[in-house]
Amino acid sequence: MSNPFIVGCGDIGRRVARLARRGNMTVHGLTRSAEHAGELEELGIRPVIGDLDSPGPISGLPTGGAAVLYTAPPPGGGEIDPRVRVFCGSVEPGEEPAKIVYLSTSGVYGDCGGAIVTEERPANPLTARAKRRFDAETMLREWGRHRGVPVVILRVTGIYGPGRLPVARIREGTPVLRPEEASFTNRIHAEDLAHVCLAAIQKGEDGDIFNVSDGQTSTMTDYFNAVADLYRLPRPPQMSLAEAQGKMTPLMLSYVAESRRLDNSKMLRKLGIELLYPDLDAGLKACLD
Repeated sequence: MSNPFIVGCGDIGRRVARLARRGNMTVHGLTRSAEHAGELEELGIRPVIGDLDSPGPISGLPTGGAAVLYTAPPPGGGEIDPRVRVFCGSVEPGEEPAKIVYLSTSGVYGDCGGAIVTEERPANPLTARAKRRFDAETMLREWGRHRGVPVVILRVTGIYGPGRLPVARIREGTPVLRPEEASFTNRIHAEDLAHVCLAAIQKGEDGDIFNVSDGQTSTMTDYFNAVADLYRLPRPPQMSLAEAQGKMTPLMLSYVAESRRLDNSKMLRKLGIELLYPDLDAGLKACLD
């Protein structure tokens, strides 16, 4: 398997790097500063300094024959992702990657009214952040066709794990919707997502799209209540959807307004995934451990 080049070495990128290094692979990671480069070196990641927000291409990217895992989020604002364009424009002729795996979001499906969603469902992004992700998907697929590079898309649902739980919001008393009005949401533990990323690098084929979820459907209200119980905190106050439209932040409201249930059977079958945390109870207990 090709050695990975990780574009976006945040929590998930670093988890993937740790798994790859266990398999004796050499891992490169893109970072924008020398300070962060030192952090990557301590993790055994070979840093490559470059800024995806730069106006021009980044020189010297180690893309040739590598498996690129692109986890960098788009910048805020607008409906396109300029960072993906900088990356694509930085790959010199003859230095094409062996494959690109892109971390997108299940938000590109839009509001599905609680329906079960497979990868065959057409994208219908409604929020600006989902439109930016779908723009990145489209850009990478078109670039891949032009340059002969296989592209695999991971449509990831709500990521949780150590350091990624809404404990601060619960302590602040952030409200949630009443259970009878709460929409369906989906989750994936960060460590399971890292294993999916590595499996997609190994087994994903050009044009593949995978829904990434543990397969358990719940609601945002269920999730916040479970985290509150885990940390022995008071459960969040509840409000109606009508009340929420005047009190929740636009970002939070956009999350609770869309409802879908992801079918993860393709991920399990084709990528051969055995989830470490197949439900929220198991995943949350592991966060405490």
